[in-house]
Amino acid sequence: MFRTKALTEFAELDLASRAQAAVAAVPRDLLARTAALLRLKDSKSSHAIEGERPAQDRIQRWGRAIGEAGRHPLSLHELLRLQAIVIGDARFVKLGLREEGGFVGELDRETRLPMPDHVSARAQDLAALIDGMIAFDRAAARSIDAVIAAAILAFGFVYVHPFVDGNGRLHRYLIHYVLAGRGFNPAGVVFPVSSAILENIGSYRTVLEDYSKRLLPVIEWDATPEGNVEVRTDTGDFYRFFDATCPFGKPA
Repeated sequence: MFRTKALTEFAELDLASRAQAAVAAVPRDLLARTAALLRLKDSKSSHAIEGERPAQDRIQRWGRAIGEAGRHPLSLHELLRLQAIVIGDARFVKLGLREEGGFVGELDRETRLPMPDHVSARAQDLAALIDGMIAFDRAAARSIDAVIAAAILAFGFVYVHPFVDGNGRLHRYLIHYVLAGRGFNPAGVVFPVSSAILENIGSYRTVLEDYSKRLLPVIEWDATPEGNVEVRTDTGDFYRFFDATCPFGKPA
């Protein structure tokens, strides 16, 4: 991410201090009730972004996981634990890192060939890319603004798309993880990140698509008989060193 004028001015807003001051004015009992509602609302919104309406127990489980963001260090084991919570019933989804290609998009109705809007990182690159995210979280992310660090980690994760399912919700969880871990959130409070995204879903999708549109022309892939994609060339660096600078003049 390049240090643009807009991002420098954004970091200088010191939103963490402003959030702490705003919450300090709220009575503790009211804050506790509000925090519980915010966690539930954020869980519902995160599923809604994926077009899902899960059972209430799944929404509550994911809400509890969001409320615990920042308590456990980031690791592959932690990401797998969170994926299991997100998916719930794993009878129809293979948990763990992908063992084949992946893409976001549709299949052509007539030919059944993939029509990717985004091509995910190759399966053989996933372990190293996850290691890179963990290294970023433990080192470089600690020296930059928390919101900017959260954006880099979360969008880096979703572009890699390491899982068959659950990537979008874990991507938004990582925003909570960084903010909570850096003390940006007042204790016990979860900001409704997914709710805010859902209210601005068009802008969110524009941000997601910006890098994908630049990436697609340089990815060489073949369709598989199963309707998937198989990347033919070494593409790991496109995900490892992606440009996370906001392309629209202000932070998303």
